Amino acid sequence: MYILVSNVGSTSLKFKLFEMPQERLLCESKIERVGSDDAIYYYKNMESGLEERKNDCSIPCYSDGIRMFLSSLTEGEGAVPEEARKIEAVGFKTVLAKGFYGVHELTEQVLEAMREYLFVAPAHNAPYLEAIGQFKQVLPGAKMVGVFETAFHKTIPLERRIYSLPYEWYEKYGIMRMGYHGSSHSYIAKQVKERRIISCHLGGSCSLCAIKDGQSVDTSFGFSLQTGIPHANRAGDFDPYIIPFLKNEGLTEEEILQAVAKNGGLLGVSGVSNDLRKVQEAAENGNKRAELAIDMLAVSIIRYIGSFYAELGGLDALVFTGGIGENSNLLREKICLPLAHMGVVLDREANKMCRGHGMISATDSPVKILVVAANEEIGVARQTYDCVLGQ
Repeated sequence: MYILVSNVGSTSLKFKLFEMPQERLLCESKIERVGSDDAIYYYKNMESGLEERKNDCSIPCYSDGIRMFLSSLTEGEGAVPEEARKIEAVGFKTVLAKGFYGVHELTEQVLEAMREYLFVAPAHNAPYLEAIGQFKQVLPGAKMVGVFETAFHKTIPLERRIYSLPYEWYEKYGIMRMGYHGSSHSYIAKQVKERRIISCHLGGSCSLCAIKDGQSVDTSFGFSLQTGIPHANRAGDFDPYIIPFLKNEGLTEEEILQAVAKNGGLLGVSGVSNDLRKVQEAAENGNKRAELAIDMLAVSIIRYIGSFYAELGGLDALVFTGGIGENSNLLREKICLPLAHMGVVLDREANKMCRGHGMISATDSPVKILVVAANEEIGVARQTYDCVLGQ
């Protein structure tokens, strides 16, 4: 079975084509700056080794990007074998749908449930809904499957999922801790065999997950993606009464929500950038706010690790993944060094040398410290395959 996995961002598209159940990756593609005349298109055929990169492309909408990728599959040296062109299913790393928290065929009922939560996840649901609609037209014979980011967190006990709000809000409106980055954390749960794991997915969007016996038992994300530790642009946890206070001070609700969702996090505190690399560079050049932003992020992560350590009853493995988790040895050091009393003993030299994957704990560390390269797509492919077979 040939399964295409699609990861849709607000201005990006990523594709990976797998042959299942062998889990053989045939090709991959990435498109950046969708909606512009200076888009970047990248394609690689794993069988032939051919790589193609185009800068300054005109890709006005998702349908143009999708068709460009499908053309690469069928034309020239980058084409995949003819049998692989009959894509039987497209798996999407979807985020949120009201009442649908697992893996589902994307029927009109499920798509409507995604529309109902547009307000909660506008930067994610809107582009996915558009891309799914385009794929239905371009590949009418393929099944569309949503592997929702909330799926892995269904095992979190209710006492850790609900808020101390009127219980009727949970029953009537579904207000609870949803949890996201499920594809990433579930991949860590399968790759790392230790019993008690804390998975740190650190990137433009950040979250931690407590994993016990392969199942999610807690997460830093809440009802929306605006919660938890600080993100690149999003504020993460803060006192909700700050909102009415600022409204009383003259700010509009739109201004406040824009600040929380777009101008907070690393960008908001540093005043420099939402990119940790640029923030770190500024800190090294004496920018105190940039230094503060990095320290705040590290402290917030440590706080959640401590909480999850208590819930897990100890810790066997601390795992870093995602763009920042895999590449920032500075942040990993700032997180790990204060945790030595919990058995997290860092090998500082191994940490400095690590690029994307490897063991960075000292040989005598009771807790393994691992850097694992993110591979959310293979998890989506596996679950899409199971979903299609189950039907």
